[in-house]
Amino acid sequence: MISTLLVANRGEIACRIFRTCAELGIRTVAVHSDADENALHARVADTAVRLPGNTPAETYLRGDLVVKAAVAAGADAVHPGYGFLSENADFARAVLDAGLLWIGPPPAAIEAMASKTRAKELMGIAPLGDVTDADLPVLVKAAAGGGGRGMRIVRRLDELGTAMEGARAEAASAFGDGEVFVEPYIERGRHVEVQILADTHGTVWPLGTRDCSLQRRHQKVIEEAPAPGLPEGLVKELYALAARAARSVAYVGAGTVEFLVADGRAHFLEMNTRLQVEHPVTEAVSGIDLVAEQLRVAEGHALPLDAPRARGHAIEARLYAEDPARDWAPQTGTLHRLAVPDGVRLDTGYTDGDEIGVHYDAMLAKVVAHAPTRAEALRKLAHALENTTLHGPTTNRDLLVRSLRHEEFTAARMDTGFYERHLTELTAPAPDPHAPLAAALADAHGRSRFGGWRNVPSQPQTKRYLTAGEEHEVRYRHTREGLTADGVRVVHADARLVVLEVDGVRRKFDVSTYGDQVHVNNTALTALPRFPDAKAQLAPGSLLAPMPGTVVRVAEGLEAGSAVEAGQPLLWLEAMKMQHQITAPVTGVLSELRVLVGQQVEPGSLLAVVQAPL
Repeated sequence: MISTLLVANRGEIACRIFRTCAELGIRTVAVHSDADENALHARVADTAVRLPGNTPAETYLRGDLVVKAAVAAGADAVHPGYGFLSENADFARAVLDAGLLWIGPPPAAIEAMASKTRAKELMGIAPLGDVTDADLPVLVKAAAGGGGRGMRIVRRLDELGTAMEGARAEAASAFGDGEVFVEPYIERGRHVEVQILADTHGTVWPLGTRDCSLQRRHQKVIEEAPAPGLPEGLVKELYALAARAARSVAYVGAGTVEFLVADGRAHFLEMNTRLQVEHPVTEAVSGIDLVAEQLRVAEGHALPLDAPRARGHAIEARLYAEDPARDWAPQTGTLHRLAVPDGVRLDTGYTDGDEIGVHYDAMLAKVVAHAPTRAEALRKLAHALENTTLHGPTTNRDLLVRSLRHEEFTAARMDTGFYERHLTELTAPAPDPHAPLAAALADAHGRSRFGGWRNVPSQPQTKRYLTAGEEHEVRYRHTREGLTADGVRVVHADARLVVLEVDGVRRKFDVSTYGDQVHVNNTALTALPRFPDAKAQLAPGSLLAPMPGTVVRVAEGLEAGSAVEAGQPLLWLEAMKMQHQITAPVTGVLSELRVLVGQQVEPGSLLAVVQAPL
């Protein structure tokens, strides 16, 4: 029996595993980097062990340090979570060699399936060799790991070399393995997967399907179970292929077999030899705790012969600290407040006041809704997200709500190209037109010496706010009859709540202020100074950092005075385990290069200047 479990991971998945351990009476051990010293997973565990450093390569990818931490803390088992070392056979062996119980499949099974190239060979599929124009488009893909890292779509043959180089660098940074391969890219396929659970007694459960077609940068955003609209015959085929993959490597524990479904056919992608991020939707429809089952299987317990039958429908949305309208740029800062309505499941590694840093994945939380039907689950999740209190950096929350209500998704006609087709409409700014006024009224009340309004006539008051990239100026006036504001009746106003009557309809605005950042219901605003600061204008062609990150590469031979062409890659930033390319905006001369490899930059930092010919 397991008495003490170390989770070799961080954030949301560590907290989620600790929750099950608490229910089972298992003591927990966290590991944390220096950047994660005060992270939620380190605070909620019974014991925490420091891994010196900040980056994954220094900390969570150091299997030797994790094993030492487990031994030092008196753990008798290790759960890898997902990502990091979860599909590293050498780490699994090191855990076993230290006399600890490994919560996962045998190292040989990991080895066979963790490399996507070897997995395809096992399933009788060969990757592309010499790519020609006839093969395009193709997908360059990391052989190890997952989560969309180390993947590039190539539509032109002359882009293949750059794509492979970038994928190798990203994969090496995320997984410690830079091996990549090339496979055909299916344009309009659905990403469908089968959850499996296997014990040491020969039982393999295909535990239902999931659809994970809504993706950005090849990383899943919205997932659901079961996958809607699949013919019964295709579901049986998917189950058979998944069970075949598991039995071919004597699999044990929880795992996922992934497919692209196109034209009624299933194309094997890979087998993930670990728990998936989207496992809560399977838990919701099956009624079982997959982490608890992982632990029981590792202890030698047998599964019943028949898997539980699915009930209802579940949908999960991943909340990311990112700006979808700016190429999904990750965001950092303080998460002031995160609260979801009752009736949905929240899995998160953050709590109010936590800092979102640059070193790790940008996912803040997963919100999961379960209901008797798909339509009800969609409505429930969209409503919950719309009414979630989320104060802090920019997130993808509005995108999620719009996606869940998009006719293509509600009709289950989505595929992996959904965001390529619809991103512009899904990210079109739609701020509440009355939010700036509510913010101004709350601010005026908060600054009032007497905590109320003066009952004397006054000059119009003005306040400026920036929201969704646009500046708004609002005007209001104190009169003997109260406040007036452009035809809007002010029913109530204090520092936290404003009630306005617009065209006879009363609306409430909850206002929260954090410095110059103001959140009015779901609209985020930045208070602007009354008199704009006269700052020097940036030189034309200035390249600013779109996000916080680290400069990991500068184009070979690039220096001040170099001739560059429009669109030419100049340097690469890494933020939250993803690499982002900075390109020349125009053809001209690089007049300034302000950064070096290894340098950390903040959003808006000047990276370089490209001067166009006069």
